[in-house]
This record gives sequence, C-alpha cells and structure tokens, in this order.
Amino acid sequence: MIELRHLRSLAAIADTGKLVHAASQVHLTQSALSHQMRALEEHYGAALFQRTGAGLRFTPAGQRLLQLARETLVAVADAERDLLRLKGDAGGDLRIALECHTCFDWLMPVMDAFRGRWPEVEVDLLAGFHSDPLALLQSGKAELVIGSQKPRGRDYVALPLFRFEILAVLPVEHRLRAKRRIEAADLKGETLITYPVPEERIDLIRQVLKPAGIKLTRRTAELTVAILQLVASRRGIAALPNWGVRNYVDLDYVIARRIGAKGLWSDLHAVVPRALAGRPYVTEFVDIIRSKCAAGLDGIELL
Repeated sequence: MIELRHLRSLAAIADTGKLVHAASQVHLTQSALSHQMRALEEHYGAALFQRTGAGLRFTPAGQRLLQLARETLVAVADAERDLLRLKGDAGGDLRIALECHTCFDWLMPVMDAFRGRWPEVEVDLLAGFHSDPLALLQSGKAELVIGSQKPRGRDYVALPLFRFEILAVLPVEHRLRAKRRIEAADLKGETLITYPVPEERIDLIRQVLKPAGIKLTRRTAELTVAILQLVASRRGIAALPNWGVRNYVDLDYVIARRIGAKGLWSDLHAVVPRALAGRPYVTEFVDIIRSKCAAGLDGIELL
C-alpha cells in the first residue's frame, strides 16, 4: 500500500531527477530509496521510471503516482496549516536578508507563494546590500538569511537549498571568448568586479585564484546589474551564479564561461536561529524555495 513516505520520495525524485539527490532530500540512503521504489513497482506490477543519461524519467505509471503525490502532499500541508490556525499557532515574523542580490530573480515568486499559504506570517525583505548578513540574525534584525555562508556555533541552523554553478562573466569581445572554460592562469592581469565582501567569502578567489597564487586587482559594486554593466563596458570580469547571468547572456550583453574542468560550484542555505528551525512556516518557506527553484532554474542541484 502506498504511504506518505512513498509520495514524498516520488516528489523528491521528480524535483531532483536523480536518486542520490532525492535520497538526501528525504533523509534516506540511496540504497534505501532504491529499495523503496522497487517495492512500489512490485506492488503495482509496473515500472515507474526509465533511467536515462540525464537521470530518471517517469513512465506513464510513474507520472500517475507523481500526480497523486503532488495533490496529496498539498492537501496534507493545507490541513496541517489549518490545524495550526485552530491552535492559534500560525503567526510569526520572517524578515529575510540576502547575501547575494542575484537571489531576487527567483525569490519574489517564492515570497508570493508563501504569503498565499501563510497570510498570518509577517514576511518582509530587508532592503539594501548586507556585507555581513549573518550579523543581522545575531542582532535580531532578521529571522532568515539566504546565502552560502554557514554559521558557526550551535545557535543557528543552515537549512540546505541547492547547489549552483558560478560562471566567469566576460565582455562579449573579451580575449578569452573562444575558450570553452576558464582556468586560473587565464585571468592574470584582469580586474575582478565583486560585491563589497571580504575576499575569503568570494569563491573564485578562495577556491581558484588563491591556490594558484594569482591575485587580481579588485573593484566592487553593490548591485548585480551594476557589476554586469561594468563587465559589459570592459571594466573587468566577474564571477556570478548561473541563474543571475542567463538573461544577459541571451541578450548578448555579456558572455559566460565555465570555471575549470568541473566548474566552480557553491551551496546555498537558508540560515535561521535554532529556535525557529522547526517552525512549520519556516520549513514550508524552505520547501517552496526548493520546489520552485528546481522547476524554474537550470543548472542547479537540490541539496
């Protein structure tokens, strides 16, 4: 008989496309998740997936159970929210700070969906650039920070969102435009345009340039659009998330290249005080981010 745990697993597989990532999402080993899916296939006497080079593809039988999973999980979440409202325990504050302004591209639809499900929660986005967003948690000015920086100590919890690739962003006529990928040595003599944050928080510097013994002249700007304008005007290069540059690349405003043979990747988290980590509205906010980004952002991997 199919159970909620099976439905959650099916939804996770659909969101991630791969067993290894889905298993992490539902807190199982890959072997345990494979066993769970085989048991479902044996119970219904039908294959639920086709394995392809790009990952798992649902068969018609799998699609029908996935439809059931989507509908049922939404209904369960609705009922659980209603129960909290009956207990008078559905309210709260959720002030959000961003480590990176490129998150605006996908965060606004997330916030709209969240407000529809949790109208009792006062949700707000802290304006301006924050060079140390985790300090806003410590001072009580924010309840949630979205970024790659993980907290130290036990007072805060980093809830996993997704992995994303950081791309080298270059002017369209740049000397490296013919290269399919960029290596550290290729960047000697360039000016690197970044957000005004310490060097140890910049992945390109920490993971690529510093190990190669390369130091670039650095220029800063607070807004992503300003960074891209500077790049387009041949004032330097940048390293930005894949989702943040796609539209500009499609418009031939800039070009983007992979950094290194396997790419430069970073993990994104939602950091909250430990006391809030188990609140249902916080859990659902994170779930909405994961589901919407899995459906709408190319080139990411759910954590």
